[in-house]
Parts: sequence; C-alpha cells; structure tokens
Amino acid sequence: MSDVPALQVEIYSDVICPWCYIGKRRFEAALAEVAAEGIEVSTTYRAFQLDPGADPDRSEPAVAGYARKFGGPERADAIIDHVSTVAAGDGLEFNMGIAQRANTLRAHRMIRRADDPTVPYTQNAMVEALLSAYFCEGRDVGDVDTLASIAGALGDDQDMVREFLTSDALAGDVDAEIASAGQRGVTAVPTYIINGEWSIPGAQDAETFSRVLRRLAERTGA
Repeated sequence: MSDVPALQVEIYSDVICPWCYIGKRRFEAALAEVAAEGIEVSTTYRAFQLDPGADPDRSEPAVAGYARKFGGPERADAIIDHVSTVAAGDGLEFNMGIAQRANTLRAHRMIRRADDPTVPYTQNAMVEALLSAYFCEGRDVGDVDTLASIAGALGDDQDMVREFLTSDALAGDVDAEIASAGQRGVTAVPTYIINGEWSIPGAQDAETFSRVLRRLAERTGA
C-alpha cells in the first residue's frame, strides 16, 4: 500500500458556467504541480444546475439569457467581455456570441454515465468536451443528437447514447447529486469538496489550489 496521501475531490459544476471552465484549467494546473511532488488526487464531477427551469427541448442564445438575468444587453455584454478576457488568460478562447444556453440535465447524465467502466472515456474527458462545445463551438449541449455526436467523437456508440438519453436512465442519480449540493452548503459553482470535509469555493488561481492541496495532503498523511 502506498503511503502517498490520497485526496478525493468532488467538483460541483455546470457546463454552462464560465467560471467552471476557467476553474477547471486552473485546478488542472494545480494537479500537475502537486502530482510532481507525489501527491495523489482523484476527482469526481457532481451535478449542479444554474438554470434548472430552462426548457429541456429548446435552447436560446446565451447573450439573451445574460441580458434577461443581468439587466439588459449592455450589462450582459460587459459580463461576457470580462469573463472572456479572464478565460483567455487561462488559455481558453470563449466564443459566447454563438453560445446556446440550454437545460443541462442531459449533459449531467452524460457526465454521470462516464463513470461506467464500459464507457470509452472519463468524466474529465466528457466535461471538457461539453464545456468546449458550449463556450467555444456554439453547440446545444441540451440536444440529444448533439450530445450523441460529442460522445461519438470520444469513441462512444451514438445510437446507444441516443437510446440512453431518450430513457430516464441515471436521471435519479443526477437529481440526487443536485439535491446533495444544497445539503452540503454548495450554493454556487465551481465548488471543490476535498475528502468530504473541506470546501474550496470558486475558480481560485492555480497557486491557491496547489497550496490547499499540499496542506490537506500533509494533514491527511499525518
């Protein structure tokens, strides 16, 4: 048995959350840094919905959704410009002018499905593909055919994915995860919960993530 401290990180996120994508890049940088120091970290994505009331069968331009939520087109443009500039600093090229805001329940089911060892990709790969599809490619991440295509590009059987999405498979699991967020005090995303005890809210910089991971690894290994 290895005496290297192992940290289990649960990441509550949503695939239409810009800070979740930015946080993913920063957290990955921190993981690479602490891995080089011998600290083992496993990650599991947990579901959270920013807009659970969105129509599951119809998307809308993200710009329109931001304008409605934040008080008009000018405010929406300012927010989108800001977050896009921040994202660029972390190597992400957002294209939110073509983003299609959608209900993300089906996307979360795809992320949960990736836990199945027979599925030919990891949760991380699916989350990355979904975030890129939404923020960079203007694809509808609530649409069954779009999700099947995304999974197909990762080596999955598209017909099998369509069958999965048109059933209610794993819907209960995703609902339970969303409910668990409230029970655990998660009110915004991204939120990182380490070993079920410690919480890191928000898209912290990589240095903050790595510092916290080191400290908790030391505590866990004591």
